Amino acid sequence: MKAGIVGLPNVGKSTLFNCLSNAKAQSANFPFCTIEPNIGVVNVPDPRLRKLEELVNPERVMPATVDIVDIAGLVKGASKGEGLGNQFLGNIRETDAILHVLRCFDDGNVVHVDGSVDPIRDKETIDIELQLKDLETAEKKLEKVKRAARTGNKEAQKEDSILNTIKSNLEQGISVRAIEFSEEDYEEFVKPLQFITDKPVMYVCNVDEASANSGNAYVDKVKEAVKDENAEVLVLAVGIEADIAELDDFEEREMFLADIGLDEPGSAKLIRAAYKLLNQQTYFTAGKKEVRAWTVKVGASAPQAAGVIHTDFEKGFIRAEVIKYEDFVSYGSEAKVKEAGKLGVEGKNYIVQDGDVMHFLFNV
Repeated sequence: MKAGIVGLPNVGKSTLFNCLSNAKAQSANFPFCTIEPNIGVVNVPDPRLRKLEELVNPERVMPATVDIVDIAGLVKGASKGEGLGNQFLGNIRETDAILHVLRCFDDGNVVHVDGSVDPIRDKETIDIELQLKDLETAEKKLEKVKRAARTGNKEAQKEDSILNTIKSNLEQGISVRAIEFSEEDYEEFVKPLQFITDKPVMYVCNVDEASANSGNAYVDKVKEAVKDENAEVLVLAVGIEADIAELDDFEEREMFLADIGLDEPGSAKLIRAAYKLLNQQTYFTAGKKEVRAWTVKVGASAPQAAGVIHTDFEKGFIRAEVIKYEDFVSYGSEAKVKEAGKLGVEGKNYIVQDGDVMHFLFNV
């Protein structure tokens, strides 16, 4: 599962990517600095993992991860191939969620591709290009479906109706994610077409240091503009995050954060938000050899969770022993949880909950 960082050229995408992944993508004050997408595997900050480490004292600790992709900046006309348009749109189609970076700070030393700071205009520029590309996808599919619909094929007629609804909304500037479908229609007709504007989105407002805690007028405008989109807005001072990322000493980092009034780096909040945006959750395994956070989709069953460790675990699944994280911490060990009768034995229909500490029994 990958989250793609997108935005106009020169809004701070690559600097943000470097903060998140320490992969050091090239970052410079001119457009199209990023051409090939950079991919970083980022640890998901989780205080629960540290607590389990304290209690179990394992040989090693393995956090959950999320893939972050830094994608080239987009300009007007991208849907028609302008700039790096076709490449940009191809790269974003391969991601599962969008982190849309908007410039929300004034700085005459940092060039803006359109000559002035206006996050709403910038947002609309990218929205329009993505919607135009999706409109092209819908129209191509409609051409094929219409022929079958004319023959009286009921399935094709239904698909024709759904595609026309999508087309009409896109023409009005409404993204696919904002259109309501029945679950059945969505799974059968909409999801397979992989519309770019169907992907979940989070707007990352890149602000100056003074606005890192409370935002500013630009941020307020963004929040107002996206209030009906079912999208998250996160405020981040990317320049400050870059300074924090350069500090290797834990105490220095803590002092720096305290000085600017933050309890943790904003990048940590962003990573967790991206993880949630991708509809992911965490379960743990905890033993002397390893304490590990595993990633599963929200709603995953116990066998599916077992399959994340190894496909044999899913094929030969017998049962899962489950301890709630709060119980593990409260009683202090697996043995004491068992003594208290708090260990659950679950079958194939059990739906994994975020924070479950699990042990699987299987037979192949």
